Amino acid sequence: MPSLAIVGLQWGDEGKGKIIDFLSEKASLIARYQGGPNAGHTVRVKNKRMVFHQVPSGILHPHTIGVIGQGCVIDPAILKKEIESVEEMVGSISERLFVSPECHLIMPYHKIIDELRENVSSQSIGTTKRGVGPAYEDKYARVGLRVADLLSEETFRDKLKRVLAQKNLLLMEIYKAEPLKEREISEEYLRYQQLFKPLVRDVSLMIEQTLREGKRVIFEGAQGTLLDITYGTYPYVTSSAPTVGGICTGLGVGPKRIDKVLGVAKAYTTRVGYGPFPTEGSETISSILRERGGEFGATTGRARRCGWFDAPAVRYSIRINGVDLLAITKLDVLDDFEEIKLAIGYKETDEFIPYLASKLSPNYITLKGWKRSTKGIKRLEDLPKEARRYLEKIEEEVHTPINLISLGEERDSTILLEDFF
Repeated sequence: MPSLAIVGLQWGDEGKGKIIDFLSEKASLIARYQGGPNAGHTVRVKNKRMVFHQVPSGILHPHTIGVIGQGCVIDPAILKKEIESVEEMVGSISERLFVSPECHLIMPYHKIIDELRENVSSQSIGTTKRGVGPAYEDKYARVGLRVADLLSEETFRDKLKRVLAQKNLLLMEIYKAEPLKEREISEEYLRYQQLFKPLVRDVSLMIEQTLREGKRVIFEGAQGTLLDITYGTYPYVTSSAPTVGGICTGLGVGPKRIDKVLGVAKAYTTRVGYGPFPTEGSETISSILRERGGEFGATTGRARRCGWFDAPAVRYSIRINGVDLLAITKLDVLDDFEEIKLAIGYKETDEFIPYLASKLSPNYITLKGWKRSTKGIKRLEDLPKEARRYLEKIEEEVHTPINLISLGEERDSTILLEDFF
């Protein structure tokens, strides 16, 4: 199977980074198709921990190539720092990382506008304040600056001058903030020409050539389906398409090039920031899950809201993405619970409806916990019978087989039921 899409099925933070890293051992190319530095994919290898924000998570394997597709937005300063961190861990990646020239740049005014909006309570939706949303706004307003523009000093200065006149008017008149200086921004960003020049490639063509050679490609999604700009719990969503459809527009890949879809879901549910969360637990349950699962945002450090597994929500995400197989992560976090709840529907409806999510009241079933550690277990049959029953019930409710189970951050803390990639 040449290509595999890996997508999140909840509100992000499902553990996609580890799954991508684990499966990248057999891949030649990993392609990030959307999002920006608002994502945080955590990978732990041999007691070393790396948090990826923009660089594809599979690049820690020495044979893999990572590409950042045109559906992404890039903060050059964060990208530079991240490349340096990766190279400290695995050595040079200068010949293994490439960027589409059509990627849009996150500019200083994007970050300022993002923060100003979040500080106005009536507009706040709980963003990471990294400027991602405003950068996507400019993309669709056709006033965005792209990596391609940065490669030409004359082009960059000319476009920045025109855009900054608009942004400064917005900053001064609407937000009563200080205007930004064109010269300072130009000098800062033009220094990144040397960063981008060797990285720029036709990402769509690279993927096509890799697939034609019969090599394996992983399409890496960031955030989760329930944060999708169209299919998520709008307006408390991200600014891009984390769903499988985002692969086509974010990488220049035809839908027939997506051979299999692996959906990643946590054994319970979390979300960061504001927005509806039907299965959010009591403060006691939420606190226990948060502490045992280390549920603090990889990008912002914010405490995540926690609750029980929401089967209808995951079933919805499976339908939207055409998921073939499931990866369930952080099962070990539930090791010490006497009882575990699982939402199988709602009092109002059997199915998850995003625009009604704030009004949904879950119907739970209660399963017996296993009260023993699952750390270090390598085979499904060695899991406690109660843990296996919990997984079987999830499969029954979401109508999709589980093929991969994660029991910790390390690569080898993983049970692979069948080699599908």
